[in-house]
Amino acid sequence: MHNPPIRVTIWNEFVHERQNPAVAAIYPQGIHGALAEALSKHGDLVVHTATLDEPEQGLPPVVLDQTDVLLWWGHAAHDQVSDELVTRVQQRVLAGMGLIVLHSGHFSKVFKRLMGTSCALCWREAGERERVWKINPGHPIAAGIGDCIEIEQSEMYGEPFGIPTPDELIFVSWFQGGEVMRSGATWTRGSGRIFYFSPGHEVYPIYHHPEIQRVITNGIRWARPQGEAANTPRHVPVEQAREKIEVRGGTVHVEDGKLAGQ
Repeated sequence: MHNPPIRVTIWNEFVHERQNPAVAAIYPQGIHGALAEALSKHGDLVVHTATLDEPEQGLPPVVLDQTDVLLWWGHAAHDQVSDELVTRVQQRVLAGMGLIVLHSGHFSKVFKRLMGTSCALCWREAGERERVWKINPGHPIAAGIGDCIEIEQSEMYGEPFGIPTPDELIFVSWFQGGEVMRSGATWTRGSGRIFYFSPGHEVYPIYHHPEIQRVITNGIRWARPQGEAANTPRHVPVEQAREKIEVRGGTVHVEDGKLAGQ
């Protein structure tokens, strides 16, 4: 039995590409467009894009409800994302939607809400070499990746990184200046899986790199909904108990909505 296609929504604030000619030259259709072009080559992915300037900031309930895995890229406009949208995304993740947070999305409202920590880190923009080392070779997100991914020019993201201890750590990056970074990590929140992947600064063509695209594709397949959403806790009346409830001196019954013995 084949799994149904994974419905992917790529959300990008789409600010730098419109304001910075250097970024526009690398990503003429936006970062979301470049990722959509790469991901759409895979027959098991159905890809949709959304941006901040669209109605309801690109993610109304009808879109989120039809999304299996959401990719999130933001940087210059974190504060413009409404708290209402953050809550909608959080609720969908808790119910089972996968979330992949990319690069500067580490400081997005969505990621900070789900992590519950500062998500702050060290950074430097100097176009230095990055090596993304695979430290968990058996993980599905690392499938098809060599010992490390070489990125000739990148923005340094370094430790300390204010995240909760990851459930799984898959990649650690080394930078030419000497810093290291937990650059690929996963968590589970409710029924939803979350993958953070740091390479992807907007002024470098990192999302055109085939191995970076491979990691993101693997991440989508790993983060797809795994089953039913966790049930919300509810009151179970005595008459709905699976087994007969007995206490010393008699059976349990209900009086005015409260348990009583007889």
